[in-house]
Amino acid sequence: MTSRWTSRRQRFRRVIEGDACIHPASVHDPISGRIAHDIGFDVGMFAGSTASLTVLGAPDLITLTLSEFAEQAHRIMRAVDLSLMCDADHGYGNALSVMRTVEELEAAGVSGLSIEDTDLPQPFGLGAKQRMLSVEEGVGKMKAAIAGRADPDLVIAGRTSAPAIAGIDETIVRAKAYAAAGVDAIFLVGIKSRDELDAVMAASIGKPLILGHTPPAIADKAYLASRGVRIALQGHQQFAAAAQAIHDTLKALRDGVAPADLKGVASAETMRRLTRADDYDRWGRDWLGG
Repeated sequence: MTSRWTSRRQRFRRVIEGDACIHPASVHDPISGRIAHDIGFDVGMFAGSTASLTVLGAPDLITLTLSEFAEQAHRIMRAVDLSLMCDADHGYGNALSVMRTVEELEAAGVSGLSIEDTDLPQPFGLGAKQRMLSVEEGVGKMKAAIAGRADPDLVIAGRTSAPAIAGIDETIVRAKAYAAAGVDAIFLVGIKSRDELDAVMAASIGKPLILGHTPPAIADKAYLASRGVRIALQGHQQFAAAAQAIHDTLKALRDGVAPADLKGVASAETMRRLTRADDYDRWGRDWLGG
């Protein structure tokens, strides 16, 4: 059955199944989604970290709930025709929770999501050290994610932090296991060099790759595409930039700068475009009279 999200998911699948590498726009709310679309992005990335910052004003410590995350994703999807990839963290619990996570995010309209194999939230007694789930538990989560999917166009990526935590040999073991479980893509966090990415490519995992970080040593998109990478994240600097702009504007006002003298303020025309003011004016005339 065709849904309002079908075309977005199909566009996203064409990216995942294509032969080019793209950088998605990091988005966190309806306006950032509109800005991304306005300047030409077709794919957005909504991360757990920026969701925690947006909804809670808190660091990424997995204190955000599934409902809060799904509601924010839906707000973005409702506002803009953008294919949205979501970082669904550990699926907010065990494999049964993962199934529920996929159901909720699919209903929210996202085009793709990743489920990871890091042991989250922070276990007692480890300090800042990260720990991974067993491969068997990771596979169970991937199978649960696939079982929770009703729309076959929804992309499910198996995410592993093995490159950062356990090394490339373990990365390949996990990537192959998650691919065999049926995920559509493998999301790698912690790849640092061309040698590491080349080793993953040589292992013939058979799934497109998503990189959670793109260090300068591997940042060439043509090279990444040749190694099977279809999406390469660049970070979430736009959120920090927005926070700095708000800080500077409020501080200027607090220090006595006149509103008319503020720097870096979006024009009235830009705000009208991003808020679809012309559409609302037309709807008002058509439906409210006058």
